[in-house]
Amino acid sequence: MKPDEALAVELRKTEPLSATRFRDAMSHVAGAVHLVTTSDGRNRAGFTATAVTAVSDHPPTILICANGRSLSTQALIANGVFAVNTLSFDDEPLAEIFAGRTELRGNARFGAGSWEVLETGSPILSTSLAAFDCRVLESSVVGTHHVVIGEVVAVRTGRHRRALVYRERVFHGM
Repeated sequence: MKPDEALAVELRKTEPLSATRFRDAMSHVAGAVHLVTTSDGRNRAGFTATAVTAVSDHPPTILICANGRSLSTQALIANGVFAVNTLSFDDEPLAEIFAGRTELRGNARFGAGSWEVLETGSPILSTSLAAFDCRVLESSVVGTHHVVIGEVVAVRTGRHRRALVYRERVFHGM
């Protein structure tokens, strides 16, 4: 049997895909690290995300995936606006804070970093490599997450620095 045929036989023998095995395999996929933020004018919320991608440039649109159980995701859906802040390697402490790996929650997370706003009022990190200010166009639930498509209404770009990337459950500079 040729090596390719042996691999095909082995693949057919695999067990049903578990959530753990899927997450483990996905950990090998490198992703840029972002802070997704939102505000209703009084309260701010946000979370760390790697599931962010461009959809189209006409009109400019972005897709994010956000845990449906998260209070920050619920605030984003209710507010109808969000910002995607692409992090530099120097912003790793903020990624940890917004990933919930500290005691800080809600508005308290915004005590770290320097923040501004563009058009929607969503928090824009002044040190981000790029920031995309968005209005929610669509949101649907797929499994445990909300898939949110936002129209980009404003952007801000920052200085050229190493990007923060997440792979194999560790942050890296790139």
